[in-house]
Amino acid sequence: MGNYTKQDIIRLVKEEDVEFIRMQFTDIFGQLKNVAITASQLDKALNNQIMIDGSSIEGFVRIQESDQYLYPDLNSFTILPWRPQYSKVARLICDVYNPDGTPFVGDPRGVLKRVIKKATDMGYSFNVGPECEFFLFQTDEEGLATTTTADKAGYFDLGPLDHGEGTRREICLALEAMGFEIEASHHEVAAGQHEIDFKYAEALTSADNIMTFKLAVKTLAQKNGLHATFMPKPIFGINGSGMHTNMSLFKDGKNVFFDEKGEKGLSKEAYSFIAGILTHVRGFTAITNPLVNSYKRLVPGYEAPVYLAWSASNRSALIRIPAARGQSTRLELRCPDPCCNPYLALAVCLAAGLDGIEKGLVPPPETTENIFAMDAKTRAEKGIVSLPGSLEEAIDLLEQDQLVREALGEHVFTNYVTGKRKEWGEYRTQISQWEIDRYIVTY
Repeated sequence: MGNYTKQDIIRLVKEEDVEFIRMQFTDIFGQLKNVAITASQLDKALNNQIMIDGSSIEGFVRIQESDQYLYPDLNSFTILPWRPQYSKVARLICDVYNPDGTPFVGDPRGVLKRVIKKATDMGYSFNVGPECEFFLFQTDEEGLATTTTADKAGYFDLGPLDHGEGTRREICLALEAMGFEIEASHHEVAAGQHEIDFKYAEALTSADNIMTFKLAVKTLAQKNGLHATFMPKPIFGINGSGMHTNMSLFKDGKNVFFDEKGEKGLSKEAYSFIAGILTHVRGFTAITNPLVNSYKRLVPGYEAPVYLAWSASNRSALIRIPAARGQSTRLELRCPDPCCNPYLALAVCLAAGLDGIEKGLVPPPETTENIFAMDAKTRAEKGIVSLPGSLEEAIDLLEQDQLVREALGEHVFTNYVTGKRKEWGEYRTQISQWEIDRYIVTY
């Protein structure tokens, strides 16, 4: 992101021939929304005078209290590189405010800001590096999404096996034009599956980047006649898509998780942060893995971590500590999927880790064995429990975790649970093709 004043943005809009500005914000379920304005309305927008009807956004406000205002984050201004080079389109990421000038408690960006403030008050800054996976599928004659891919590539393969290589390249170049530092991109394990990694950033910037990343991926795939999906498990029997999330705390410019004299080079704060995550992860899984479909990825056998354990090397554990030390010391939480609302997901992860530090929690011993190869008895003897097995179970556990509830705030918590219970109810009463195939003849 840049470091812009109002005058900078006015100048750039004029110099770059920007005709439209998208005022973007995110609802509590992670859907990107926007109000598009013309350049003639820019002064009004920069003075926080663009109004939206909050009652039309799921989980925001009731119809009798619908007026809300968009307050743009000036540093988020960027020109969208995939739009026309004449009469260009730019965007501003916005916070949502009430008419009285107070932040709206249901704004997910505001939820993350509140937890970041707690970390700041404790002397910490929170850095996050996401690893976003997605599928590229073909579209049909009407341009609608299919689950078909002509791609036969596997992990780290390249063209001509990797049919998505060209689109992935375009995405990387577009993101770099928007200020991203792309660290790596490659084909993933499953046919049609891809990953693009961008450099870690402070948590709020990282959450903004995840939303921008998903928009860029979907837009450029569509431009090339493909459909990009972040759905965690679009095809039975192959690997699903995750969003491994690398996290670290800094204080006075130094990585708090690193201690060269500590066991495995980790500090007491690092171990307590791990313990905090393990204590609350079952309570926040409904946030990091928000869909019915999320729990079809979180099953043993497809490299998705489902068991509550940590390790410095073992990829079957929920939390992995990558080998790098010093300023690069971090923990990798492997369960989140890219359909989560990143503002809420990072907020609950940070809140859980800080709770571990505040209470001086100690994690269980490291698990070095392959947990996937253990039987249920062995896991029970080692005290290794599982993540929730369904969205319904995850919601039940969310309702029981007071820390996660407080991190979200009562408004977001209540509306999120209500929306997800409705989603589960709709799924539970549907008749699937599997049921037809299994039962209609036999019974």
